Amino acid sequence: MNLLALLLVLPTLVLAHNNSPLHHRSPSRKQHESLAAVVAFEGGSGSPILRRTYPGVIEEKMARKRAGKFLAKRNADPSKCRKKGDKYTPALASTTTTISTSASSSVTSTVTDASTSVVTDPSSAWQTPQPTTPNGQDGAGNRNSGQAQNPPGPSDNGGSKNSVVAHGNLIPNGNKAGLSAGDALPFLKHKIGWWYDWSPHPSGDCGNAVSIPMLWGGGKADGEDAARLSAFQSISGTPAYIIGFEEPDCTAGSGSAGMDVDTGIFLWNSLVAPHGYAGSILIGPSMCKQAAESGWLKPFMDGVSKKPDIMNIHVNKNNADGIKANIDHYWKTYGLPMSVTEFACVDDSTSFVPCENQNEINNFIYTAVDIFETDSRIVGYAYSNGLGLSPAWTMVKDGQLTESGQTYLNAISKYH
Repeated sequence: MNLLALLLVLPTLVLAHNNSPLHHRSPSRKQHESLAAVVAFEGGSGSPILRRTYPGVIEEKMARKRAGKFLAKRNADPSKCRKKGDKYTPALASTTTTISTSASSSVTSTVTDASTSVVTDPSSAWQTPQPTTPNGQDGAGNRNSGQAQNPPGPSDNGGSKNSVVAHGNLIPNGNKAGLSAGDALPFLKHKIGWWYDWSPHPSGDCGNAVSIPMLWGGGKADGEDAARLSAFQSISGTPAYIIGFEEPDCTAGSGSAGMDVDTGIFLWNSLVAPHGYAGSILIGPSMCKQAAESGWLKPFMDGVSKKPDIMNIHVNKNNADGIKANIDHYWKTYGLPMSVTEFACVDDSTSFVPCENQNEINNFIYTAVDIFETDSRIVGYAYSNGLGLSPAWTMVKDGQLTESGQTYLNAISKYH
């Protein structure tokens, strides 16, 4: 009897359930309840069974959904919406705005630690020497001594081959153009950034150009070499720059210092490196064999306690290809910025033959200056007044600029 009564009542119960107002809740109310469930879940009050079953998965999905919904409702650009039925074409990713954090950090690290970095790079510590007054004194004559003012000191490691940093902060007074010897100073002092005369105490009225002292040799090449070595030891203060030895890889005499590697390392470590530690920017020894150098410079670089910040190169060529090959050799081998402390027009294809033709000399000067000024690896260059060059190359004669001297002035005036 009870079973029969239950069967009679069941249809009535089903009908009552379908007619319930709860069954016909609005879609918006259902959405609100779903959202509340999500919030409860993410807030920690959701079902622990659900969390144990799908650890992390639901949170990830909800995060993606929320992010997508936010972008769609808050940041969508109506002008870029597609009409129904239009084909979707994804936009190409920009290569300029997708640099990863790690890559960015790598470049920053390269630039900061580089020497440039690049990379162990002194350029992170290299600073442009503070300008000095035109009449600065450094023990001899009226000149700008170029003393470093509170110098930060270059990196002890010198530099490395893959530097990516710019070297503009190593350029004396921001002007690459320079002179070796001072006879042309009266005509060019307002156009150059630096100069030297192979001595520890360059003497001459150089305007605002930086006077750079030099340790020429080991004191045994001749009497002048011995005097220069003694004078170098009397340098006081911290010069902005110091130049190392003059062509120690060739036999002493005819303008070359001529010394063995061990002597060079000893003199550098004892007399030059201390100035570098104090803040001077060090320019290394020059090689008379140019790009053919071998057997001297590499062991020197490996043996010194403080490497040069700038490589010192001599360019005795008569064409652009020769100049560039010389620069490329030192860059690929040592990876440091370069100062061309001497350049001259010379045919060295078979021997050392200085240029005599004035047109050839003029063209070479313009070519060389253009290359040096536009190559970021070069931080300085100086017209050579060294020994063994032709009379036509001389800059000054009878107190006046020669055609070659005037050509150099014209060439650097394009830039300074």
